[in-house]
Amino acid sequence: MLKALKKKITNNPKFIVPLFNLYRPFRGAGIKITEMAPDFRRVKVQMPLSRGNKNIMGTHFGGSLYAMSDPFFMFMLMQNLGKRYHVWDQDAYIEFKKPGDGTVYGDFQLTDTDLDLIKNQAATGEKVLHTFETQIQKSDGTVVANVRKLLYIRLKKEFRPSSTQ
Repeated sequence: MLKALKKKITNNPKFIVPLFNLYRPFRGAGIKITEMAPDFRRVKVQMPLSRGNKNIMGTHFGGSLYAMSDPFFMFMLMQNLGKRYHVWDQDAYIEFKKPGDGTVYGDFQLTDTDLDLIKNQAATGEKVLHTFETQIQKSDGTVVANVRKLLYIRLKKEFRPSSTQ
């Protein structure tokens, strides 16, 4: 019974979104998930400018801009690949383009092409390093920051071909 409930919760955006939105670093910065696709291939977030995320210049603190983009590619990939794979953040890069003054938005998408490429490369049992990119934007489309995430993906040992264990 408990196992079935856990699976229902972890595989359903209706349960996961409120948990993400209660996550203290998100709450403190005012970060909120506004949409999560049922197949976990798209997540939209927003963050209004507030006392909790404002820097000395009166614009969005860079750490808050990064925080709003940190977990999503890894989370979406874990949900779509399943328990046969290790998925870890390997590296991250954020390029600040313009000051964020007002509500900013992030749109994170995982495509069939990404998934097919990763699965094909990981089938050998070797590690795969895959880069995802997105932009943090204002409501008028002005790019505030470019974000790149490098993820490490590998089949878990028990699922690797015998030659790579």
